[in-house]
Amino acid sequence: MEERPQHRLSRLPDNSALKQQELPAHRLYFTARRVLFVFFTTGIFCLCMGIILILSARSTQEIEINYTRICANCAKLRENASNFDKECTCSIPFYLSGKMMGNVYMYYKLYGFYQNLYRYVRSRSNRQLVGKDIKAVDDCAPFKMSDNKTPIVPCGAIANSMFNDTIILLHNINSSVQIKVPMLKSGLTWWTDKYVKFQNPSSKNLADEFRGTTKPPNWPKPIYDLEKKDPRNNGFLNDDFIVWMRAAAFPTFKKLYGRLNRTHHFIEGLPAGNYSFNITYNFPVTRFHGEKSVVLSTLTWCGGNSLFLGLAYTVTGAITWLASFAMMAIHIMLKNKKISVFHQ
Repeated sequence: MEERPQHRLSRLPDNSALKQQELPAHRLYFTARRVLFVFFTTGIFCLCMGIILILSARSTQEIEINYTRICANCAKLRENASNFDKECTCSIPFYLSGKMMGNVYMYYKLYGFYQNLYRYVRSRSNRQLVGKDIKAVDDCAPFKMSDNKTPIVPCGAIANSMFNDTIILLHNINSSVQIKVPMLKSGLTWWTDKYVKFQNPSSKNLADEFRGTTKPPNWPKPIYDLEKKDPRNNGFLNDDFIVWMRAAAFPTFKKLYGRLNRTHHFIEGLPAGNYSFNITYNFPVTRFHGEKSVVLSTLTWCGGNSLFLGLAYTVTGAITWLASFAMMAIHIMLKNKKISVFHQ
């Protein structure tokens, strides 16, 4: 009997269960009953979640006031770039018919502002925003350098177009007494943004740290003067700045501007009555045919008054149930057909 060559034996796999593919295996076998049970259970879960989310969203209270046309004089003033140093304010009275209980949040809402454009989103310097190199402006075109070749901080198109209207909410207790509603300007950001993606340079004196740089063209003051009274909310750590820098996916979006400080007259929320918004109009929108609003809203455990998530769950549950009934009908028809063939 001829012996096998040694080099052929060396290429044979080891005589183990793994390499000889002799490991024990389990083949999943889905019966029609199991599949229908999974589909019916998923449909019931999605329908119940959808109904709960819709009811929860409808329980929120929200009031929105579009001030694009109300402040038309200011909008016209802002169309001319030469008026950048002229302040323009407008007052918008409104009546709150019902009490807004609990935590109340103030948002600004923009219509027709496309923050999702590729070149716009890419125009930023993450090395600069985390405080590693404030003069790293290579990715910030077209807002990298000023006319005299000084690095812009913060650089980029997103930072340059930051929303800068000032919104003050006033409560008219009676015809002669008007008080300012206290709004907190901290705690507006995601934790990862505040403590990971944005950091100030290590120096305690931000003005010294940012020496040799200049502010963005559309900004009235430099980054280190955004909030002098609170160092934790100044520079790159400013909440308004961080909120704006998180780009929105759709052209109509709202961003958090402040939250109610529940003290004195506002411990339980915003009482019903007469209010007014005093707005310092700085952010131009008429040039790109956009609009802007201010929104007051309460929140629930699942967010604001958006019905999208609830409707998505409801539609998914309904489609799953329809698919379950269709599969059950097909299964019964095939089963009856097999029985009739067996009897014949």
